[in-house]
Amino acid sequence: MKLAVGVHDLEGGASVAAVAFDEWDAAEASRTFTSHVAPLDLPVRSPRGSAELAGVLQMLREHALEPELIVIDGPVHLDATEKPGWGRQLFDALGGRSAVIGMTTRSMPALPAQFEVWREEEARPLIVTCVGIDLGAAKARVRTMHGRRRVPTLMKLAIRLARGGAG
Repeated sequence: MKLAVGVHDLEGGASVAAVAFDEWDAAEASRTFTSHVAPLDLPVRSPRGSAELAGVLQMLREHALEPELIVIDGPVHLDATEKPGWGRQLFDALGGRSAVIGMTTRSMPALPAQFEVWREEEARPLIVTCVGIDLGAAKARVRTMHGRRRVPTLMKLAIRLARGGAG
């Protein structure tokens, strides 16, 4: 099982959603999962992504999920020298049992063009980083994910479910 995960920050914590799928070109989820995460007592200078990491880990525990791969809306690495982002922290927290592919629509100047994935005829690429899977394989899989726009259908669904869990 693979998961696409979305996290939506709230004043009262966070809403986390995961969409399970088996085939990379799946148009629909095989299952969905949601969790509400209580506010965390994070230090003022906590690393970016700490809340997302805690939320995803809690959701995986609550639903006893052990995916082979997790696709996140965010970076695995912050630059080409593999400075860890929250996706790398997730991989490490899971003991390397689940590969992690991070995708973001935000420009990341510290990442060269080799991290870009162009989907369909979009004007801007997705930025893809990964751990536990080869970058070329990760990019090929993201490229084949269902959806006619830049962000794949199942990632949009995970994000929408996380936001919907907000209210």
